Parts: sequence; structure tokens; C-alpha cells
Amino acid sequence: MVVERVTEPGKEKFSPAEKIGELLAAEFKKDPHFYFFSPDETTSNKFDQIFEVEKRAWALETESWDLPESENGRIVEMLSENVLFSVMTGHLMNGEQAMMGSYEAFFSIILAQILQQMKFIKQAKRVAWRKALPAVNLLSTSTCWRQDHNGFTHQSPALISALLGVPSNLVNCLFPVDDVAAEEAFKFMLNSKDVVNLTTFNKNEMPRYIDSHHANFQFVNGGASIYEFVSDKNPDYVLAAAGDIVTHETIQAIKILKEDLPEIKLRFVGINSLSYRAIGTTKNKLTKEKFGELFTKDKPILANFHGYPETLENILENYTERRRLRVHGFNEEGSTTTPFEMLRKNMASRYDLAIDIARVEKREDLVSKYQAILEQNHLHALEYGEDLVK
Repeated sequence: MVVERVTEPGKEKFSPAEKIGELLAAEFKKDPHFYFFSPDETTSNKFDQIFEVEKRAWALETESWDLPESENGRIVEMLSENVLFSVMTGHLMNGEQAMMGSYEAFFSIILAQILQQMKFIKQAKRVAWRKALPAVNLLSTSTCWRQDHNGFTHQSPALISALLGVPSNLVNCLFPVDDVAAEEAFKFMLNSKDVVNLTTFNKNEMPRYIDSHHANFQFVNGGASIYEFVSDKNPDYVLAAAGDIVTHETIQAIKILKEDLPEIKLRFVGINSLSYRAIGTTKNKLTKEKFGELFTKDKPILANFHGYPETLENILENYTERRRLRVHGFNEEGSTTTPFEMLRKNMASRYDLAIDIARVEKREDLVSKYQAILEQNHLHALEYGEDLVK
């Protein structure tokens, strides 16, 4: 799918996970050696298009209601992330492609195994006769920001922080903003060698913001770009985000501020990838010079991150002074609740971002206004189980 142009960014909604499922199905048809590994979550994570083209590996008796199953099936499901990862890496060692999908909160179960695989990759790259191996590709969804029924046990972006904290150049953490960006991320994963790719995205429908050219541009230009449709020239503040849900909130914050503070100029920078100590991928990191072009040399930077805010803040500190930075993100708050309440509880909502700028502008009237809206939504969600803010 090539999307040449998005005429009204944010208007149409599509599921990034369903797009990934479509791409997985196409890869099964294209590559007879491709395997997909998952706990019992393939359907829950909306990758189930693959069952239309391939069977689940199964050697026992089947029932009439079972999904297509076969001893030779290339969809391997087992409620043991450890076993699945071990089998997948064995398949990769043969030079064949594979991917693994899971709930975000439970991917950290295999952290030690991922680290061991990274150690192997590091050593193997020093051996002349060893060929480069397909990347370890991890598809992480059912994320911390959407807990309509699973709750506190299913909230943890910890794997992102753990992998980005390893002193290496062997990890890419990808954050496609929508279904179009998810397709570019999928292509990137398949073309990668000798790295670990952790790609995090939402399974529910999300606004489509960028076209295929823009999504590709981010990968070849250091992992970040300006969203012109919501940005001013010579901004007074730069807002940024890495992650689909927090991107949406940040863009909504800009719209709110444009209405209430029309005199200030704002810019939005979307971040699609992070690697060790850098924005961008292991092969294409954002330079300090390019950072200055995107984020300006001295304007305040207000960022919103899918994971723990300190993780992104530490990376941004490699580019600029901490005094310029204010980073929001997931703070281990919330449980089974509505989508906007999850954002409010973690102070990552559009109104929390707007409050930061309103305070700098000394507009306490706006601070009070935004706080009242947050409280109103909180009370409404408690009583009715749904959000006022959409």
C-alpha cells in the first residue's frame, strides 16, 4: 500500500495492528520459510489475517471450532514467551525470517534472552566467516495506554527502557504513528540484519497523519520530522512525541493552544525511532546539527513519550541542555479505566501539555480552565465508564 497523500491529517482512522496483520499474511504467501511466533494473542492483537493464508502448528486432535491447524503450520502459539523466543532465534540462525508478537507488558519476560542474543550478535559480527542474520523482530501491542479491561498487570513499557539502556548499537525501538508508518516500519524490520527491532503500536483504530513518503523520509533522515500541517515557522515552543497515542494527544494540545493562545508559534516534531543515546536507528541516527534544525537551538521543548519519560529525556539530553526539556510519559499510574483517564492519570494528556505552556506564559486562567476539564472528565469517567474527551 502506497499512500501518496493525506488530505486531512487525523480525520480517517485505521488500526496499525490490522495493517501489520495484513503485511504478515502477505509475507507468509511470499516466503515459504517465514514463521510467526506468539503466545495465545494472535487474534487478540488483531494479527488474525494470517490465519487466512497459513495454519497454526498443532499435532494433537482438533475440534470443529479450532482455527486452521496442521503439524506443518508456520504460526507457532504457546503460552511461554521463553520457549517461543528460543525457537524463533533458532530459526533466525538458519538465515530465515521470523517475527514474534506479544502484549507489551509481557515482552519483558524474555529480556534476559534478548540480551543474550545481543551478546551473540556482537561477537558474531567479529567473526569473518559468519553471515549476517535476519533481525530479531518483536511486535509489541496491547499497550499500557489502553486498559479498558486488562488493568494494572498489563501495563509496562519497561522493555523499551531496558533495551535502550544497553551500551550497544544493536537495538532499534520503533514507534509508528499510524497504519502508514506501521507499513514502513514492517519493511524496515524485514530488511534489517544483526539487530533487535522492538516495534510498538496500538491495536485500536488510530488517526492517519502521514503519507508513505513522509513515513519513509523519517527512516532515512534520522528518525524525526516536522509535521507541517500543525506547525508554524520560527516557533516559540517545540512539541514532540514518540508513539501513536501520545502523538495524537500532542497534536490535540497544539490545537487547544492555537485557540487559546493564538499569538504563540508552535512546532510539532514526530519521532519514529530511538536507538542507544540517539533519535533514529542504529544506521541512521539524528545528528546534533539536524536536531538543531528540527528542535531549534534554544526554544523550550515539550515532549510526550509512549514509555517512561526519563528514557526519552536521557536521550534528548545528548542533544541539548536539560533546562530546555519537559518530558511527559507513562508513570505507572492507572488500571482498568477509560483511554483518556489513562492519559490524565499519567499527566500525558493534551490538557497536561497545554498546562505546561500556559504556566510559562503566566496564564493562570488557562491553567485553571484545563485543570477543570481534566477533573470534569475524571468524574464523568468514574460515573459513566466513558470519556467526555475523545
